[in-house]
Amino acid sequence: PAFQSETGIAALRRVLTAYAYRNPKIGYCQSMNILTSVLLLYAKEEEAFWLLVAVCERMLPDYFNQRVIGAQVDQSVFEELIKERLSELTEHITDLSALASISLSWFLTLFLSIMPFESAVNIVDCFFYDGIKAIFQLGLAVLDANAVELCSSKDDGQALMILSRFLDHVKNPESPLPCIGNQHTFVDEDQACASTDISDLIRDSYEKFGDLTVEQIERMRCRHRIRVLQNHEDTTKENVLRVVAPDVSFDPEDLEQIYELFKREHFISCYWGGSSPVIQRHDPSRPYAEQYMVDSQQFCFLFHLLSVWTCGTHTQVLALRTFRLLDENGDNLVDFKAFAGCLDTMYYGEMNEKIQLLYRLHIPPALTENDIDNHSPLKNPLLSTTRPLVIGKANGDTVAPFALP
Repeated sequence: PAFQSETGIAALRRVLTAYAYRNPKIGYCQSMNILTSVLLLYAKEEEAFWLLVAVCERMLPDYFNQRVIGAQVDQSVFEELIKERLSELTEHITDLSALASISLSWFLTLFLSIMPFESAVNIVDCFFYDGIKAIFQLGLAVLDANAVELCSSKDDGQALMILSRFLDHVKNPESPLPCIGNQHTFVDEDQACASTDISDLIRDSYEKFGDLTVEQIERMRCRHRIRVLQNHEDTTKENVLRVVAPDVSFDPEDLEQIYELFKREHFISCYWGGSSPVIQRHDPSRPYAEQYMVDSQQFCFLFHLLSVWTCGTHTQVLALRTFRLLDENGDNLVDFKAFAGCLDTMYYGEMNEKIQLLYRLHIPPALTENDIDNHSPLKNPLLSTTRPLVIGKANGDTVAPFALP
């Protein structure tokens, strides 16, 4: 209710804006408003800001970004904990990924979005005292309390209903606050549900699962993080190839190998190159085909390796001109889609397409006044920019003038 007024909304906006200035890589992300609004109920704006910093940057690392990698890693850890600690549940539910997905909001909002407010704030207290292990313990305790019903559930939808109904009826009789239920819970009004005291639920979580340590969680996080990141890389590759494949004639296997070489060059520069700081701007929020980019040095290496347009000592000159031609926005970077399209023209393009490309390599922006290839036959334009191209045949005949762009 405090954030239905202009005063509360303005305070929330100031804290979130201040954090976006502090950490522009995160900016604003989902669920940050829920957590910050609760912090502002109990702390001044500056205190709420520093608490938000602690949560986003230390206590829940990598949770608040567009890919929510940290949350996905913890979902994988939670799934492993379910297998270890709730064997009865795993015997009846073979695919635990659904339960892990249902619990995503538990971790992102510290139960604030799916439990009555006066009860959820107790969990937030435990979180600030014990860290992420408190959320894992509570999650396991919730599943344990509903294990019998979950084992008899027929599908994921019914499991969601069971857990939502239970969480909506977690009460805090000691709280002076009025009861504020979760209005988004899928609850069957005709089906009665016993209430659960939040103190009892927290006590059960510590008694049954309190032996779980932060060190164990960190080891599991490290192990699962590799798999989560690999899944993201596989998804990125699939989407890039899906976007690029319709525009080129390469076989899927060949296009995939070209992509792997392109990505390797990108990461070599990021972690071992050191000479091209601009290449380190890897932004997963960009379109899939633009997430991996190469600079001129990397492009030239790939050109030497893959291009069929090699001409001895002048190959480097041709590669640099091709790079300048593809670098349309002048940021000294070329993405995979542009690179693959250029290679496709060299390999599979029609004759007129190849001639057009060759012609463009001899005029600006590919050709510049500062070209250093003084001794190269490519130094001066071989094709006129003011008259049409006439192609001669072996028998002395000529083809009609060919219009170039």
